[in-house]
Amino acid sequence: MLLESTSTSTACIVKEIPVSRLQFPSRVSEIFFAQKSFASQWSRAGLVLTMIATLAACSKPTEKTEDIRPVRAIVVKSATAEAAMELSGEVRPKVESHLGFRVGGKIISRKVDLGTVVKRGQLLMQLDPQDLALAQVQAKAGLVAAESNRDLALAELKRYQELRTKNFVAATVLDGKEVAFKSAQSSYEQALAAYKNQSNQTGYASLESDVDGVVTSVDAEVGQVVAAGTPVVRVAQAGDMDVIVGVPENKINAIRQMTDINVSLWAQPNKLMSAKLRELSPIADPVTRTYIAKVILPADATDVRLGMTATVRFIARNPNQVIKIPMTALLQNKGNSSVWIVERGAVKLVPVQIAGTSGEDVLIAAGVSGGQTVVTAGVNFLKPGQRVTILGADLASANDVSASAAGASK
Repeated sequence: MLLESTSTSTACIVKEIPVSRLQFPSRVSEIFFAQKSFASQWSRAGLVLTMIATLAACSKPTEKTEDIRPVRAIVVKSATAEAAMELSGEVRPKVESHLGFRVGGKIISRKVDLGTVVKRGQLLMQLDPQDLALAQVQAKAGLVAAESNRDLALAELKRYQELRTKNFVAATVLDGKEVAFKSAQSSYEQALAAYKNQSNQTGYASLESDVDGVVTSVDAEVGQVVAAGTPVVRVAQAGDMDVIVGVPENKINAIRQMTDINVSLWAQPNKLMSAKLRELSPIADPVTRTYIAKVILPADATDVRLGMTATVRFIARNPNQVIKIPMTALLQNKGNSSVWIVERGAVKLVPVQIAGTSGEDVLIAAGVSGGQTVVTAGVNFLKPGQRVTILGADLASANDVSASAAGASK
């Protein structure tokens, strides 16, 4: 639809003329409608931009908030401390014998069980003595024969000695009789020794305890054929007892410097017994890869039984002033141990030198001074200069940490 205007003397008259009545070339018509569509699109785009500008003018500017991390911290204090190390072990006898028969044979009887208290000379096991008894009879016969030959040689020697005095025989004949007698005498002594040895072998068919103690293991049963020297019974000697522990290889040098040793049993945790390091193996155990240490218990220790679980506490006194902090306060930064120090509401990372451990605490030798505030929780979420807020109304004191040591020393 187009508008057509005509001028008159008084007014301008506008009339609507249908587009269908207009006669335009086809190219002119396409240009006209394309311009109209383009103008409509620009009109809508301008309206959208106007609305966005209006909304942006109405919104408030965003305020930047400071990132403040909540942490836990303590005020540290320097004091003397002790480095300690606790190891679990087992109560074992100081002397434990692995007993076995000195001859081979078949076991026909067992007189003891596991845990049997035995006395010196008490019968433990017995072999079938039949073969040994026959061998003893054979040795006895050989001894009698050798004894007869010796007596005969002695009689002939005496007879020829008398004949020699009367000059009835030559000296060489007498010398031959003397040699025959000495040979017979040696044969007799050999047969006698064989007989005694075989008598001992017969006695070895009975296995007896050579000490007072208790049976800790039975390794053979009736009917079993064993070779000479095979362990069949273990007997723990009554008396001194040890606690055997495995020492890690990185604690060997430290344990030699720890002179104070206390032992507590799992059955009696509140009872402490003084002990001494009796033996420290120079070679690591091939299975556990630890070094076996034997700690001897006092002779007056009561209510201690073999096989009990014990805790051995090695203590080294540290005369220098150190600072205790929880292990959670440590942060590994580029291979170095560090802690976060709170100053004026912000944190800074400080490297420290560790002197050892005491229970669940770390002993700091350098890097931190008494009175400083050390972050103990949340150390992995901090960065240098970050503002922090300490949780809790009051700071915990480092003295609240137990002074007793329960961990490994350096």
